[in-house]
Amino acid sequence: MLARQRQAVILERVRAAGGVRVTELAAEFGVSDMTIRRDLETLHEQGLLAKVHGGATLAGPGSTDEPGFRAKSVRQSGEKAAIAARAAQLVRPGAAIALSAGTTTAELARRLTDVPGLTVVTNSLPVAEILHGGRPDQTVVLTGGVRTPSDALVGPLAVAAIGALHLDLLFLGVHGISERAGFTTPNLMEADTDRALVAAADRLVVLADHTKWGTVGISSIVGLDAADVLVTDDRLAPDARRVLEDRVGELVIVAGTEGAE
Repeated sequence: MLARQRQAVILERVRAAGGVRVTELAAEFGVSDMTIRRDLETLHEQGLLAKVHGGATLAGPGSTDEPGFRAKSVRQSGEKAAIAARAAQLVRPGAAIALSAGTTTAELARRLTDVPGLTVVTNSLPVAEILHGGRPDQTVVLTGGVRTPSDALVGPLAVAAIGALHLDLLFLGVHGISERAGFTTPNLMEADTDRALVAAADRLVVLADHTKWGTVGISSIVGLDAADVLVTDDRLAPDARRVLEDRVGELVIVAGTEGAE
């Protein structure tokens, strides 16, 4: 079994049982304790679990924990680039689309600078900055609102601006994905703003790397079945794949490096 496959199984064990022991995993996989410790270290560095003496437990950020945009932008950068590259294939010249706030949607924005006739509505300051000064036939609409730690503009002003619009596609970045809670965010006002974006768009495309599975923010945006397409990477755990294949309109899995199919 490859290290990545073994780590995916270990993560499943942690999520199912709440914790694992090094000795038990070493016996199960027929490898050394040191190999398992390296696996746990890799998963710990990715923020997927917390190392403890003799094993590991679930990582436990609070449901209102909201890292800043810069901190999030360095996490899973290869996966985000691959997800953004695939999502860009869904955009057609002349379309009216929305990009929510998020580091993966910012990656997508970098791939849309040459699409002719595009109208982009966004509540993301980084997305607006990326697209600013690009093609003269592109229109970028930045909503007003209150700035969050993740550089999103949220609140009543943003919701009111979005409410009058009719869009072809929404590309939504999310903080977490849960079978029970759906797509979630740690910011209550951002959830309201994201729901306004969902209501304004004909189709919803969610962009989320594998680490978002099992993370639950304080507020649900929409349920899993609201997504027409979910684009994620190939490190998504098998149990998550089964749930999402049943619930979302289309589950698109990309290799975790840009350009891989």
